[in-house]
Amino acid sequence: MKVTAGQRGDSPEFTAVLERIAVRDARGGPARCRPGAVLADKAYSSKANRAYLRRRGIKAVIPEKADQSAARKRKGARGGRPVGHDAELYKDRNTVERCIGKLKQWRGIATRADKLSQSYEAGLLLASVMIWIRST
Repeated sequence: MKVTAGQRGDSPEFTAVLERIAVRDARGGPARCRPGAVLADKAYSSKANRAYLRRRGIKAVIPEKADQSAARKRKGARGGRPVGHDAELYKDRNTVERCIGKLKQWRGIATRADKLSQSYEAGLLLASVMIWIRST
């Protein structure tokens, strides 16, 4: 998790968040540091983010912004190929959006009322645990 100022965009922190991923396997062994795919909305559809994912061998499931598509088409053959987009896999993003919706039911998280990032992270963790407990 990486907490930034409430008015900052998320996209500039894209690579920093992906660098911190470490998923432990229940059977033991080393942690996985590279997901098979990243599902993100159009806000993350920058050339830099796509290049980063390509370098790491991660599938990008990010729709292309309309202005980026128009600019690519204006350039003709020099604009490159259209970005690949797995529409079926992108539907799984709904799970993430529903989770964010549940987290935003907690007023302190939705309004970002905490001044300190540590307090905000603690509230986010508490809300996540409560949502998880209620779902089991």
